[in-house]
Amino acid sequence: MKTVERANQRVDIRRNDTVRVITGRDKGKEGRVLRIFPNDAKVLVEHAMLVKKHVRPNPQRNVKGGIAEQESRIAISNVGLMCPSCKRPVRIGHEFQGERKVRVCRKCGATLDK
Repeated sequence: MKTVERANQRVDIRRNDTVRVITGRDKGKEGRVLRIFPNDAKVLVEHAMLVKKHVRPNPQRNVKGGIAEQESRIAISNVGLMCPSCKRPVRIGHEFQGERKVRVCRKCGATLDK
């Protein structure tokens, strides 16, 4: 089986952005982006796509054994960035404000960068 390596793709979603899952089993859930995997085009969203993991006890790390829930990765195409003014998932555009390139909402034109 061949493994296909992808080049780093441009990702418009960043860490700590608020996103909404727009398709899949967790459709409608909102959460903060914990981590981004640009090579796989996936993101880790807080409290979305939870899976159960069997954990072995480890007294050195103070870990109790049992079944734990943790977030799983979601494809970037399945989440939408939330616009603070529109209060809905929106598409992202880019504009220059002075020397900085900022992300803007395609619906209302509000700046999405802090």
